[in-house]
Amino acid sequence: MCGIFGVIGQDTNAVQTTFNGLKDIEYRGYDSWGIASWNIEDGIWKIEKNTGFLPKIMDSRFRGNDGVGLAIGHTRWATHGGVTQINAHPHKDCSGKLVLVHNGIVENYLELKKTLKSHNLKSETDTEVIVHLIEEALKKNGLNQAVLNIFQKLRGLNAIVVSDGNEIIAAKVGSPLIAGVGNGKLFIASDPNALLPHTKKLVFLQDNQLIRLNKELELYNSLNSRKLQPIITTVPWEHSTSGLQKYKYFLEKEIYEQPKALRNIAQNAKEVEQVAGMIRKAYGTFFIACGSASYSCLLGVYLFSKIAKKHVNFSVGSEFNYIEDYIKPKSLVVAVSQSGESIDTLEPVLSAKKHGAKTVALVNVLGSTLYRSVDFPVLLRAGVEKAVCSTKALTAMFAHMVFLSYCLVGKRKTAQKIILESAREIESILKRRSAIKNLAGKIFHQKNIFILGRGLSYPVAMESSLKIKENAYIHAEGFAGGELKHGVIALIEKNTPVIVFVPEDETKQAILANAMEVKARGAFIIGVGPENNPVFDFFFKVRDVGASSVIPHPVFAQLLSYYLALKLGLNPDRPRNLAKSVVVR
Repeated sequence: MCGIFGVIGQDTNAVQTTFNGLKDIEYRGYDSWGIASWNIEDGIWKIEKNTGFLPKIMDSRFRGNDGVGLAIGHTRWATHGGVTQINAHPHKDCSGKLVLVHNGIVENYLELKKTLKSHNLKSETDTEVIVHLIEEALKKNGLNQAVLNIFQKLRGLNAIVVSDGNEIIAAKVGSPLIAGVGNGKLFIASDPNALLPHTKKLVFLQDNQLIRLNKELELYNSLNSRKLQPIITTVPWEHSTSGLQKYKYFLEKEIYEQPKALRNIAQNAKEVEQVAGMIRKAYGTFFIACGSASYSCLLGVYLFSKIAKKHVNFSVGSEFNYIEDYIKPKSLVVAVSQSGESIDTLEPVLSAKKHGAKTVALVNVLGSTLYRSVDFPVLLRAGVEKAVCSTKALTAMFAHMVFLSYCLVGKRKTAQKIILESAREIESILKRRSAIKNLAGKIFHQKNIFILGRGLSYPVAMESSLKIKENAYIHAEGFAGGELKHGVIALIEKNTPVIVFVPEDETKQAILANAMEVKARGAFIIGVGPENNPVFDFFFKVRDVGASSVIPHPVFAQLLSYYLALKLGLNPDRPRNLAKSVVVR
């Protein structure tokens, strides 16, 4: 999603610092970028911004302002207005004295824009409206009060960072912002990891707070302008980095890192057993998540029923507020997220806490908003994930669902054993990846791909279809095996690829019958499982590891989507229109 980084103080190269900060968070996804630096001698802003991705290193475009001590930068994921240079942040006011960057959506921007008839707005964005409103408010107040007054008028979930060249002021509701206190320097960023190379003294802004960075750091309540005492937390975290090493793309690298992640998870019994104990005591457990994480929650519903004989509820995060009336003080809400910043997952957690429920997070990013918001955070231990499409974090989520379901019935060692077996089976799949690459070469021209699964394999089918859509831009749909014939079978034509997950469990015969139904309509059947069958036109063996078979099965689809993307000339790390975390509704 959109990223923010800024620095003020005794920094002889604030532009380089800001550039590095943006590079640190660019994996979250963006379509344009910009950096504004203040030239003290001339009293003007130098702004460089463009569509596409940041250059690999700072080049000649950034020269001429190397010695400045103030800069703010932004990576944009378009919401209002197309992907153009004019729409890229930072935005200036009419006087050229103010610059502003913004994460979020101003829901009432059209209403506010009507009050700016005398201003010259150049972009299509809601963001530019904010900086002109602050310019107008400056006629009556200083910058700090002007920003406070305008921020109160914005509806929606927003984080803004504005500067007049003398100070940086930032405020937030919803979207994350963290300040850093360094040696003679102050920082602001939307991701704590970007601050760790400079300082471990962080101030996590809460909703409806405004922070002023000048020679010192000042904190205010943005609703009533009351000054607050900032809480500076010295975090023990290390800066997370992840290079490509021998790989061409992060997606490929992260697929290969999955066995290591699973071995890390197998050693994490203490925290998992604590969560299992909380589920055991809860009066109703609700799993909430979005995207790939939501399929891990759906898998949890099946696993908890099959292994632990226990009912749990699941809701997509963005739909949770429509059923939250069920939440009681004895309820437990478990939020699952890679980034820990997706607003559709964060909002239900905050709602659940208002109902008095206990909250747990399975999250991959230490120090993320979700990690800090819940009563009991559990790290997924997948490591840094930079490709937009989730692979090893998804596998970690699946593994935690397996682990939790077995821990609920006192079978921790069984869970550890089959998770480790899954790691070994993934290593076997990776050694045989050439067969999947060849399959991609046969089906890359197809317009539709369907994926079938039953029982535990149904969430696998859903996740597999998402990977193909994300990476290859091919229409793919995952179905419970029996559902395809309730309408969608009308789309089956000669050679339409249909992937069928066939584990060695109670679903085997029924899912094979579904394969035969679509085969009779001309489909090209791709079988994935421990045993070949005459109905398959292509077979890829994945050894049976019991209930944990759901962990290696998605790896087949990950590799297939990766090779489809390469065959189609696409960048598998940065799919169009997508971001790593979604901080807007």
